Amino acid sequence: MKLCIITHSLIKGDGQGRVNYEVAYEAIRRGHHLTILASKVAPELEKHEQINWVPISVKGLPTELIRNMMFAWRSNHWLSKHCHQFDLIKTNGAITWAKSDVNAVHFVHNSWLKFSNLQATSSSKKATFNPHLFLYNFYQWFYTKLNAVWEKEAFHNTRLVVAVSDKVAKDLQEIGVPKEIIRVISNGVDVEEFSPGNGGNRQTWNLPPGVTLAMFAGDIRLPRKNLDTVLQALVKVPDLHLAVVGVTDGSPYPQLAASLGLSDRVHFLGFRRDIPSVMKAVDFFVFPSRYEPFGLVVIEAMATGLPVITASCTGAAPLVTKEAGIVLQNPDDTQALAEAFNKLSINRDLRIKMGETARAIALQHTWKKMAQQYVDLFEEMN
Repeated sequence: MKLCIITHSLIKGDGQGRVNYEVAYEAIRRGHHLTILASKVAPELEKHEQINWVPISVKGLPTELIRNMMFAWRSNHWLSKHCHQFDLIKTNGAITWAKSDVNAVHFVHNSWLKFSNLQATSSSKKATFNPHLFLYNFYQWFYTKLNAVWEKEAFHNTRLVVAVSDKVAKDLQEIGVPKEIIRVISNGVDVEEFSPGNGGNRQTWNLPPGVTLAMFAGDIRLPRKNLDTVLQALVKVPDLHLAVVGVTDGSPYPQLAASLGLSDRVHFLGFRRDIPSVMKAVDFFVFPSRYEPFGLVVIEAMATGLPVITASCTGAAPLVTKEAGIVLQNPDDTQALAEAFNKLSINRDLRIKMGETARAIALQHTWKKMAQQYVDLFEEMN
């Protein structure tokens, strides 16, 4: 079978890129031939005899919006001439204006737009006018609004839509995608890279030894990941420490932690490339995101053998059974989160038991198994 995959990147370094990387490997393992329209391709795949890489360059263009528009136009232009050469075309969201057979959806911008509007409404009375922040937020709103429109068109121009979680499948139905053309294939996890074990001395990251230590990881410059509720709940559990992984430049949360008297117990580690090692050095993971289509860090923590505290509005939440962690119904319920903190903080045996169950669940969701489901689907459709 001759396949075509359109993606910004075919590398291990990001969620969508990793999905396509694994799908490509499984496809060539089964003897299929791939054409990849992408800006970046992993070196080990770039020169593979079964892969033809068509570079779609957007280097040097200002803003993500312009880069994405140019990628969509250039990929559509190329496919308009060559689409007849392929048995199946796989794309991702509104990445291209071309028609496709399978569209894998990692994020529904219309749902994010609704969340953003609710957040803006709830905080508008407290906000003070900041021209720079106003322009940035307007750009983000405009970018999201355009993507929401483009996505609907993209989903109309495909045979089958693959959602990365039941939550995304529900979001798709809310914008009019017929249920009968939606399949759910969850993202995977590298169970060798993320595995139980000793991550080294905590002092490697200036983390305190001999205390119960939770971990949070995500973009801490905006409120979506919900670090503010985590910090407020931490105030109620005085013996618990928290390691925070995420870019601190432009983040309000170091200042919030200080104002809450948490400077000695919250340890901001900044951006890290050694997250698997950090996870091995902590006791449990917390990620009560207010809006999350899936949440790779959740299943990565589970694969590491950590109990997880998350929220029901996180796409990966169905993986977190009551034997593997705690799922909050309301991500902003500070008291419920504090109680979850306390429950895991004081019971080491419970943490160990939950961590073992979490690891067992993660083993059922490897990248290889995910890729097999995608290629099975391709072969079924052809």
